[in-house]
Amino acid sequence: MQISATPTHCPYCALQCGMNLTPAPDGGVRVAERADFPVNRGALCGKGRTAPALLSSRVRLTSPLVRSGGRLTPASWEEALDRIAGALARARGEHGADACAVFGGGGLTNEKAYALGKFARVVLGTSQIDYNGRFCMSSAAAAGTRAFGLDRGLPFPLEDIPRTGCVILVGSNPAETMPPALRYFTELRDNGGTLIVVDPRRTRTAEHADLHLAPRPGTDLALALGLLHLVVAEGRTDEAYIRQRTTGWQEARAAAMAHWPEYVERVTGVPVPQLREAVRLFCAPESAMVLTARGPEQQAKGTDTVGAWINLCLATGRAGRPLSGYGCLTGQGNGQGGREHGQKADQLPGYRKLTDPAARRHVAEVWGVDPDSLPGPGRSAYELLDALGTDIRTLLLMGSNPVVSAPRAAHVEERLRSLDFLAVCDVVLSETAALADVVLPVTQWAEETGTTTNLEGRVVLRRRALTPPDGVRSDLEVLHELAARLGVEKGFPTDPEEVFEELRRASAGGPADYSGITYRRLAEENGVFWPCPAPAPTDPHGTASAPAAMPGSEVHPGTPRLFLDRFATEDGRARFVPVTHRPSAEEPDEEYPVLLTTGRVVAQYQSGAQTRRVEELNAAAPGPFVELHPRLAARLGAAEGDPVAVVSRRGRAVAPARITAGIRPDTVFMPFHWPGEGRANTLTNPALDPTSRMPEFKVCAVRLERVDPEPVQP
Repeated sequence: MQISATPTHCPYCALQCGMNLTPAPDGGVRVAERADFPVNRGALCGKGRTAPALLSSRVRLTSPLVRSGGRLTPASWEEALDRIAGALARARGEHGADACAVFGGGGLTNEKAYALGKFARVVLGTSQIDYNGRFCMSSAAAAGTRAFGLDRGLPFPLEDIPRTGCVILVGSNPAETMPPALRYFTELRDNGGTLIVVDPRRTRTAEHADLHLAPRPGTDLALALGLLHLVVAEGRTDEAYIRQRTTGWQEARAAAMAHWPEYVERVTGVPVPQLREAVRLFCAPESAMVLTARGPEQQAKGTDTVGAWINLCLATGRAGRPLSGYGCLTGQGNGQGGREHGQKADQLPGYRKLTDPAARRHVAEVWGVDPDSLPGPGRSAYELLDALGTDIRTLLLMGSNPVVSAPRAAHVEERLRSLDFLAVCDVVLSETAALADVVLPVTQWAEETGTTTNLEGRVVLRRRALTPPDGVRSDLEVLHELAARLGVEKGFPTDPEEVFEELRRASAGGPADYSGITYRRLAEENGVFWPCPAPAPTDPHGTASAPAAMPGSEVHPGTPRLFLDRFATEDGRARFVPVTHRPSAEEPDEEYPVLLTTGRVVAQYQSGAQTRRVEELNAAAPGPFVELHPRLAARLGAAEGDPVAVVSRRGRAVAPARITAGIRPDTVFMPFHWPGEGRANTLTNPALDPTSRMPEFKVCAVRLERVDPEPVQP
C-alpha cells in the first residue's frame, strides 16, 4: 500500500483537476485537496470527490465476461482474448479489413488513444475508427483549424479569464458541467469585467451573468452574425488589426451585413436592445474573449456557427492578443488529446492529416511499416455506428457507451445488436457492454499511469496510486495481447511511459508536437502546454506559434499562449470565413411544435455509466426529467412531477415534469445521462454538420403528451 499521498488528476471532465490520493483503511484510496495544481487550486466538484467509489469491486467489473447461451458469464482472460482475436480475424478474412471497426473514447489517456489508432491501422488495417469525442467539440475544432490553422481548445490558460475585460460564454454551463471553473468567471466580475451568457435556459451559470441572452435553440449562428452586423454599423471594428493580421474580411463583412438587428430578433427571439448592449459590453474594454461549448457546436451548422463567433473576435481585434481570443471549453477528460493522436477517422498522431503524404511517411517510419499500407480516412462516429451490421461486421469498443450517448440511440442500439461480434473494454457493465459478446474489465484512473491533455492544451500526468484487483488488466495489455494473437508480436508495449516515448517521436513536427514533453517534466512542472518540440529553436511547422527554446537551453518551455505573433497558417494571418444563417435540420411544425435541447446536470457525467453507480451522486440526481416553462405546462395540463412524454420522429421518452420560468416557452430540456424510458438521445437528430460530422444533439422538433399514471392495483 502507498504510504504517502499520490498526486494525480480527476477521471472526469476536461479540467483534469489536480487531487491527491491517500490510503484508506479498506485498502482503497481517499481524495484529498491538491492546492498546487493551478487549474482547480484544490477545489473539486462532487464527482471528483466521490471518484474512488468506482474503484470498489461492488460496482466495477473484475472478470472477463463471454456470451454463452444468450447470457454473459465469467471466463478466463485467455478465452476472452482468443474469442475477440478470432472474431476479428474471421471478419477480416471473409469480408476485408474494413469489416472490422474500432470505436474509442474521449476519456482514454493519450497512450491508449495512440495505441488504439495504431492497432486499427497497423494490426487490423482498417479505416473504420473513430471515437465519441466526435460528439464533443469537433465543430469547434474544424472552425478553429479553418480560421487559425490550428485547433487547441483554449489558446490561453484559464488563468487569463479573470484578467480580461469581457467574456461571451456561448452554450456553456460550467456551474454544472465543470464547477471548479466557475471561479474564473466570478473572479472576472470581481475584477470589474463583464460576463455575457448565451443560453436558451437561465442556468446556474446564467445567474452569474451581467447579461443573459436566451436565443431560440439552433439560432446561435444568426445571433453571432447579428452582433457582427452591429459592430460594423457602429464603427467598432479594428481596421488596423484586420489589415495586418487577417484575410477574407470583405466577404465575411458582406455576409454579416445581411443579418440586420430586427431580422436577428425575429429569428432568435433576443430583443434588439439586448443585442446592442452585448456589443457595447464586448467592445468597451481593451481585451475580451468568446468561449463556446456544446450549445453552438452540436448543430448541423456547428462549424459555421463557431466560425461566426470567431469572425466577431477577428473583426474586433480580439484574437492572438494578450487576454483576448476565441476558445472552446472541451467537455471530456481527454477530449483534446484523444483526437490529437490517432483515434479519429481522419488523423494521425501529432494532429496530422491522414491524407498528407508527408505525415503518412513520418508516422509509418516510427511504426516501422510501409506508408502505403496505412488505410485512408474512414467514417465519422455516427456514420460508423450507423453502418454496424452492414459492411462492418465486428466492433472493438473502448471507453464509450453509445447506447446512451449517441443520437437516435434506439437505432444505434439496433445496429449494435446486428453485429456478428461486439467486444467492449470498460470499467463497469455499461448499457453497451451488456450487449457485447465479450466484455473485458480494464483498469481505471487510480490504477494506472498515463497522460491526458486538458482543455487548455496542458498535458498532465495521472499516476497509479493502487494495484488493480485480480482479474483486471489495462487497455494497453489488451491491445498487446490482441496484436500478438493477430500476428503482430512487437510494437504494442504495455508500459505507458514506453508508449508515450513512441508517441513523442510520432508527434514530432506535427501541429500537436509533444516531442519535448517527458513524464519527468510533467511531474516536475505540473503539466506542459503543447506544442512543445524538442529541441526547438523555432516552431517545427513554420507557424511561429510556439516560442523558441530558452536562451542557452534546448528545453522548450511549452506554449501556454498561442498566436501572439502569428497564426498557424501559411501566411501567419487568421482567416475570416463568410457564413450565413440557415434553419436547423428539423424545425418545429404542426405535428412537432416544440424544440428539444439536451445537456448535463451537475451530479452526473456523460452517459452516466459510472456516476450512476455512485450513491451520493445518484441521490442528488436520481433520474431524468423534462424541464418546461409554466405556460407550456399549463397548455399540456401537467403539474410538477407529472410524467410527460416527449416524442420526436425517432422515438419517445418519458420523464417527470420540472416546471421553471428559466426556460423559453417554446423549448424543453432533457439531460442525457440515463438509459431506458427516459433516454433523451432516443429523440435526438443525427443530422450531421457537413464539415465536422457533428450530430445535431442540441435541437430537434418534438411534441409533448400527458402520460396518465398507472392505476393502483387493489
